[in-house]
Amino acid sequence: MPAMLVSKISAPLNALLAITGLMAVAALTTPDITAPVRFALEMLLAGIWAVYGLQLIGTIILRQMNGVHDAIPAIIIDVLAVLLPLLAFLAISRRDQSLYCAIWLLKPLRQSSFFRMMGKVISNETRNLIGVTSVFGILLFAASLAAYLIERDVQPDRFGSIPQAMWWAVATLSTTGYGDEIPQSLAGRILGGLVMMSGIGVFALWAGILATGFYEEVRRQDFVRNWQMVAAVPLFQKLSPAALIEVVRSLRPRTVPAGAVICRKGDRGDQMYFIVEGSVVVALPSPVRIDSGSFFGEMALITGEPRSATVTAATEVSLLSLYSVDFQILSGSSPEIAEIIRKTALERRQAVPDA
Repeated sequence: MPAMLVSKISAPLNALLAITGLMAVAALTTPDITAPVRFALEMLLAGIWAVYGLQLIGTIILRQMNGVHDAIPAIIIDVLAVLLPLLAFLAISRRDQSLYCAIWLLKPLRQSSFFRMMGKVISNETRNLIGVTSVFGILLFAASLAAYLIERDVQPDRFGSIPQAMWWAVATLSTTGYGDEIPQSLAGRILGGLVMMSGIGVFALWAGILATGFYEEVRRQDFVRNWQMVAAVPLFQKLSPAALIEVVRSLRPRTVPAGAVICRKGDRGDQMYFIVEGSVVVALPSPVRIDSGSFFGEMALITGEPRSATVTAATEVSLLSLYSVDFQILSGSSPEIAEIIRKTALERRQAVPDA
């Protein structure tokens, strides 16, 4: 079914269609455009709309077949991308019909995780954001009231009422300063300076809350991902949750492409590696392949000696690295793991030199 195939179009193709459509919308606003060119651009928009319509139908069918009920924002975007231009075609004058295709601005974001992250950040920081917004509202009204009292007799046409003064207060609080409304009196200018400084503080609070929220959300997602990677290593699967948390905090995830050198012979050994997925090759007289679930590089970490062999990624490999400082901390919190690592290192050293 064509709709099923179109529903799987990639994000880059979605973005390309959206950009093409928006360029056509912009071109249609040109006053001296010829009739043939206008017709061609309108047909282009109709073709893009048809593709988006098939994509919406296919997505709905796939969701029903697979029983998927997530990605609601993506479905909303798909519906708006089809429905809004259609309603404009049916109810709006021809001059402005194409402008409603600007909703396609959202199409490149339909598969982005930004919406979910933004929603979580706003949900987590709702109380703080509402608090700062309340402060902004109070400052806005107070500044409008003060400007009205100070400037109403000097500039009755611009500050003759509180609603009129609010435009100046908004422009000043946001430090935009259009200059269309300027206090003339000394008291009014002093008020303007205070309002500007207050606005800087309010917007700094908004930015700080959102930045902190994004940082915490990214750190939370990184912790969950690292937890899943650590739990996949057999050595850590018998640990208690508290001990596993300490391990997650100590290990650093790293992905290495196939053929890349992970550590070289003679290098300073300040960390060891746990293989979550993939495999590596230790360049010994008889090369040794180490697969997922094992670890390497522990000898140089424990003894402090330089690396005794070069280790290369045989495939793309997901690693968890443990630095010497963190190893000492881990030894205190999880001595059984440290003992296993030391025992394995001793056995490997007795057998063949390791990295």
